[in-house]
Amino acid sequence: MPALPPRGADAAASPISVERARELLRLLPAPTLQLQTVPLHEALQRVLGADLVAPFDVPAHDNAAMDGYALRAAELHALAPTRLRVAGSGLAGHAFEGELAPGGCVRIMTGAVLPSDCDTVVPQESCRAADGVVEIEPGTVRAGANVRRRGEDLAAGRPALHAGRVLRAADLGLAASLGVGELTVRRRLKVAFLSSGDELRSLGQPLDAGCIYDSNRHTLWAMLARLGCEPIDLGLVADDPRLLEAALLRGCEQADVVVSSGGVGVGDADHLGRTLGRLGDVAFWQVAMRPGRPLACGELRCADGRRTPLIGLPGNPVAVMVGFYVLVRELLLRLMGAGVQPLPLLRVAAAQPFRKRPGRSEFQRASLRRGADGGWLAVSTGNQGSGVLHSMSQADGLVVLHHDQGEVAAGEQVDFLPFDGLA
Repeated sequence: MPALPPRGADAAASPISVERARELLRLLPAPTLQLQTVPLHEALQRVLGADLVAPFDVPAHDNAAMDGYALRAAELHALAPTRLRVAGSGLAGHAFEGELAPGGCVRIMTGAVLPSDCDTVVPQESCRAADGVVEIEPGTVRAGANVRRRGEDLAAGRPALHAGRVLRAADLGLAASLGVGELTVRRRLKVAFLSSGDELRSLGQPLDAGCIYDSNRHTLWAMLARLGCEPIDLGLVADDPRLLEAALLRGCEQADVVVSSGGVGVGDADHLGRTLGRLGDVAFWQVAMRPGRPLACGELRCADGRRTPLIGLPGNPVAVMVGFYVLVRELLLRLMGAGVQPLPLLRVAAAQPFRKRPGRSEFQRASLRRGADGGWLAVSTGNQGSGVLHSMSQADGLVVLHHDQGEVAAGEQVDFLPFDGLA
């Protein structure tokens, strides 16, 4: 894999587009994550390390898709009612075991094995039954209807799940339905994270004048854990280049990726750029996006020769979350060994105008509500300041205003990135 283009801490000369930032992030080399075998209950959000192959056909037998009567379609009359005698019954887990004589049918329940000489199920509500005889009107059912065929879901020997999939609840149920109690997964990607800033305090500490509680580490922990990573908390780091360097080197030793928040600007107390310039390479320093313009990417040179990716997020809480969802999430999924698909964007109508100037991507917090026509409307949460974390709790997602896009009028269709469904 090609290396990142080497640049110094002066990579901040001009911001790059979000798409260019994604391209550079894709150049970061992925670590080798060993395979592990874990029980199903420990596999949620893990990355599947090898194809899960179906050991047998699913369903294993032709079976009834609904309650009714199993019969031979060839015995149905085209112009007059068909009368068939009920020879017995079949239940899920208790198949009909007799021989079906000509002119006969079997009372059958959903999921029951279809008798070998039957090929069709007529729903019970579509026929009349009395005194052991079923009467079916012409044209009530077509041949082969209401039958689940053997192997129509999964064929024996074919992959049921492919390597690289981030395992969800339905996947664990699918594995269990195949009799599989353990899955081969990749070890979790270790991501070390920290917050920097003299003004930050940990929970439980008294707040001095001008100080705030650190929310970013808790937000980062939650986003990393939800994604399926193994978060490693490096704690709070003061605005001291020696302390920052020591923390980054600890992260380099312990983790596959290091993510920081704060200290990524160009002020006197923003030391990340110069520190990264000493310890590794900087690929970019600013991204043409709002919020999140000061966002760094580079590689740390570790003592053991490894090169560990470093992502420097801004200090403002909203910018941390937006930068993570827009850029960092895709990077981490790829480094986890997962097959990465772009996040799905919904098309919704703007409930009010959205101010925007071309030349940068903007991500504005909004909630969804139904319009008079039944369609979805994106309603701004109001103040879009990058420190207003409360608005992220109110929002259902982000209105995505693309790089070359300008002002958006009320009623105009916009792209909307929902928070629910993010891995």
